[in-house]
Amino acid sequence: MSADCHRDVAALWPTSHVKYATALEEAQKAIQQLFGKIKDIKDKAEKSEQMVKEITRDIKQLDHAKRHLTTSITTLNHLHMLVGGVDSLEAMTRRRQYGEVANLLQGVVNVLEHFNKYMGIPQIRQLSERVKAAQNELGQQILADFEEAFPSQGTKRPGGPSNVLRDACLVANVLDPRIKQEIIKKFIKQHLSEYLVLFQENQDVAWLDKIDRRYAWIKRQLVDYEEKYGRMFPQEWYMTERIAVEFCHVTRTELAKIMRTRAKEIEVKLLLFAIQRTTNFEGLLAKRFSGCTLADGTVQKKPELPPPSTNPFLDDEPGTETDETMMEKSDIDRPKKPKVPDNPFHGIISKCFEPHLYVYIESQDKNLSELIDRFVADFKAQGPPKPNLDEGGAVLPSCADLFVYYKKCMVQCSQLSTGEPMIALTTIFQKYLREYAWKILSGNLPKTTSSSGGLTITSLLKEKEGSEVAKFTLEELCLICSILSTAEYCLATTQQLEEKLKEKVDASLMERINLTGEMDTFSIVISNSIQLLVQDLDAACDPALTAMSKMQWQNVEHVGDQSPYVTSVILHIKQNVPIIRDNLASTRKYFTQFCIKFANSFIPKFINHLFKCKPISMVGAEQLLLDTHSLKMVLLDLPSIGSQVVRKAPASYTKIVVKGMTRAEMILKVVMAPHEPPVVFVDNYIKLLADCSTDTFQKILDMKGLKRSEQSSMLELFRQRLPAPPSGMENPGSISLTAPTPEQESSRIRKLEKLIKKRL
Repeated sequence: MSADCHRDVAALWPTSHVKYATALEEAQKAIQQLFGKIKDIKDKAEKSEQMVKEITRDIKQLDHAKRHLTTSITTLNHLHMLVGGVDSLEAMTRRRQYGEVANLLQGVVNVLEHFNKYMGIPQIRQLSERVKAAQNELGQQILADFEEAFPSQGTKRPGGPSNVLRDACLVANVLDPRIKQEIIKKFIKQHLSEYLVLFQENQDVAWLDKIDRRYAWIKRQLVDYEEKYGRMFPQEWYMTERIAVEFCHVTRTELAKIMRTRAKEIEVKLLLFAIQRTTNFEGLLAKRFSGCTLADGTVQKKPELPPPSTNPFLDDEPGTETDETMMEKSDIDRPKKPKVPDNPFHGIISKCFEPHLYVYIESQDKNLSELIDRFVADFKAQGPPKPNLDEGGAVLPSCADLFVYYKKCMVQCSQLSTGEPMIALTTIFQKYLREYAWKILSGNLPKTTSSSGGLTITSLLKEKEGSEVAKFTLEELCLICSILSTAEYCLATTQQLEEKLKEKVDASLMERINLTGEMDTFSIVISNSIQLLVQDLDAACDPALTAMSKMQWQNVEHVGDQSPYVTSVILHIKQNVPIIRDNLASTRKYFTQFCIKFANSFIPKFINHLFKCKPISMVGAEQLLLDTHSLKMVLLDLPSIGSQVVRKAPASYTKIVVKGMTRAEMILKVVMAPHEPPVVFVDNYIKLLADCSTDTFQKILDMKGLKRSEQSSMLELFRQRLPAPPSGMENPGSISLTAPTPEQESSRIRKLEKLIKKRL
């Protein structure tokens, strides 16, 4: 079977080979034919290209010839126009036909520009020189005509302007710009010559009290100009505005000169009067003119309005008005933001008053000094504010008066200047903010007296309402709260005042405005007020704590209700805290600070007096434990004590009370524990108090009434049982263990409550 297959394959192989060879040969022939056709196409394309070049060669030559011919004809026409124009220009110049010259001269200049590349040709150069000579002659001739019509010395030519001068101005537009500037300069100088004579420095009308006459004079002159010369000058020359601007420059120079000479005669009212009238006039100019001549003739863009402000102190300012209203009103009493001026003429005259604004600053210094003195006198005459527990602590009305006056001064000064005078005014503000803080606020805080002697248990039992223990009266407590509220108001308003001053002053001077020191001063007043309230309540509780430490706790035979000293402490808390809370209703955060500071002061003092209770019997320790728990509950409820609205105490305050009073409870629990066996007692102490201080352990032993010999062995055992100190610590006596977790504290509190109930 295999042999037959091999024979069949061998028989088929020659036939397949011949078939593939024939196909390959045919493909090669087809490729050769294709290459031949491509070559033929390429040859035909080259012949076609050559033929096109031969056809277009003649067309290009004709195009070049046509272009040259057109250029030549155009140049000859321009030359003809130039020659005729130059001749006509010279003739019209001699006859002063300025109306025709204005149109012709521009055309001649335009035609001459076509011959700039032909200036090497003598005839063309000669024509160019003739044009320049005609321009120079026109310029000199026009200047002479204006000099004749408006001589520098003497009055204007009778009869008013002529058509010749009006056409001459049109020609000046085409001539060198210096000719136009010379015409404008001479005309304005001649127009204001009378002003310089009338308001010379030695004239009575030149002084500030008659500054209105200056502005009345220029108003009449502008009206006179419009009537007589309004049509003589082209509208794009803005001659009316130029006269007004030059008047402003001259007036500023003259006013600066006369104020330097008579500086001692400048008073505040006179200076403000002059500035008021001047800024009014500048506002009038802004309404009448665009200010396009203020920047060398370039038209200024209309200033964009500032974005709406989010400052609440701008509510009564024009930021709440519509754009149209803001642009229409020009009352100078309205504060304006110097960052985006809407008056291009602002300061064009009034800038001269800046060197003399020290008079205004000194006046404000004097006024503020008198204002502070009046506040002091009023406080002494009227006395402290009356208690008003329904509305909370009242802010002293004098602080509102002070900041209203500050705002008035700031707005007024920002209208006068946004430069150095604003910095000087800020310095004055700082000075009297500090004086207000010390003279009105700190100076009127009640003074603390020396602490009285301790009370006995008998005196505590006889004490009625605790009135003889309280340091401050109701009026004094209300006064302290009122001063605290006032200081907070001043602190917040001073920060806003700083922001407003930075808005009003130049951007380059913003960094020099800093009222941080004054804000710190009011913060100190707030802190001192809180400290006074804490000291008062703390001092009221001192006799009770002293009585606690003097009780014979080893003689207590049974556990009863809370001790008299606890009742006394609670009484003082209930007397003072509601008054303070109601008077600080508007400043809740500072009432919270008062509570925290009182807890931080009272609890350590209570623990110190607890250590003084020695020796203590088991029953005495249980009574103290009951008292401590009662005080703890009262302290936890202290922020809302005596209030109809129960509000949860702040977490920060609760944490302090729980931590401090739990420590006091653990101290008593250790005291209640038996000291035998000693090892168990020491381990129990370390576990409950988490305090490895030998001093604290010594105090615990004293409270238990152990003898010195027993204490020595206990202390030695305590040192041995102390855990190993962390690396790097040398004094193991100062080591404190990790504080118990809130869950552990809660569990201990529950055990303590069960113990107290069981004993009761």
